[in-house]
Amino acid sequence: MVEIGYQSGSGVSGWGALAAETHETNPDLQWPNSIDVFDRMRREDTQVKSVLRAVTLPIMRTEWVIDGTGCRPEVVEHVARDLGLKVKGEAFQAPVRSKGRFSFQEFLRLALLELVYGHSFFEQVYDQSDGETHLRKLAWRPPRTIADIETATDGGLVALKQAGANGKDDVVIPVDRLVVFTNEREGANWLGESLLRSAYKMWVLKDRVLRIQALTAERNGLGMPVATSAPPPEDASFDELKAWMDEQIAANLELVKNARAGESAGASIAHGAKFEFVGVSGDLPDTDKPIRYYDEQIARGVLAHFLNLGTETGSWALGSTFANFFTDSLNAVAQHIAEVTNQHVIEDLVDLAFSEDEPAPKLVPAAIGEQQPVTAESIRALVECGAIEVDERLEAWLRERFGAPVKDSATTRVRPAQVRAEGAA
Repeated sequence: MVEIGYQSGSGVSGWGALAAETHETNPDLQWPNSIDVFDRMRREDTQVKSVLRAVTLPIMRTEWVIDGTGCRPEVVEHVARDLGLKVKGEAFQAPVRSKGRFSFQEFLRLALLELVYGHSFFEQVYDQSDGETHLRKLAWRPPRTIADIETATDGGLVALKQAGANGKDDVVIPVDRLVVFTNEREGANWLGESLLRSAYKMWVLKDRVLRIQALTAERNGLGMPVATSAPPPEDASFDELKAWMDEQIAANLELVKNARAGESAGASIAHGAKFEFVGVSGDLPDTDKPIRYYDEQIARGVLAHFLNLGTETGSWALGSTFANFFTDSLNAVAQHIAEVTNQHVIEDLVDLAFSEDEPAPKLVPAAIGEQQPVTAESIRALVECGAIEVDERLEAWLRERFGAPVKDSATTRVRPAQVRAEGAA
């Protein structure tokens, strides 16, 4: 009944043990150096930024609800109110004030940073000022502040240690106060693996080519100014000839250094002298092609092939095929976020506010990329065939969907068909 083997036990202490658990061989990407590298990648490279936005924004944009199937209504209401989410199948009642309340969108944005760094840690903070236990906030713990992660031999998380701030001692947060999001965790590697890890090589090579491209344009874009002196005097002695040549070289050097284009620019040279801009002979290297290739590989790492469509990789006709794989990956990430939140946020909240035997509701994200467009024709067909019936909630939702004003019973007009029906009755 007890495990014999282990998942954690590198024999190294401190942050070195964390680096050893990741099995990272690149010194630049060994923790904690990887934090600075991944920060540079997402802030400096437009393709990396586009890839991360393509992954995170649909997950943040989709609808997140609380599914209270099999749970008591008061438990479902308590969880939904603390998380600021609507209950599945019920109208959403927004709180009167949002100041000082838990923001699920902000929590979700920070949780998705696990895709950047490989991990994202939160500390649970509760409030019992009114006699009940409420979730006040999930406080994010930045990766730069992590000093150590204590794990058990079976790979389970024991505690998180944060480096002391302002000369204070290190802070230890036990596992029962933590909510940990780790991307593709294996064994005791609670640092996870960044979504940008496979794109690192392409990013480095692309950065080098971009620098070469800029240098090529700077040095060869307008050519090199070259000045050639007139023929030397024929009857001059050796010393006079040497002095004359030194004088010409200095004058020509001054001329090419001050060579500028402009409305009043120009140059005056002696008879027989020559001044010109000399360009590179032959073709310059084509740096656009490798840059496009590196961008394609960066997008391919997250199945975002469609970011390169319309350039050199195909037509937009392939977009639907590529989008299916991409949306499947987004749904998998959203499901991962929901599972961790259900286990370590909602269930912990229900345990503290009610009891450990109380059934807990679940956080459910709407499927990304699977909703059909809502049109007037489709609604009419569903109503006429009896698949759905028009009620107050459906009408309110349709008005919101089509941007129509909220229904006002005081100004509601009687429809002609309804007048005829009432007269016949």
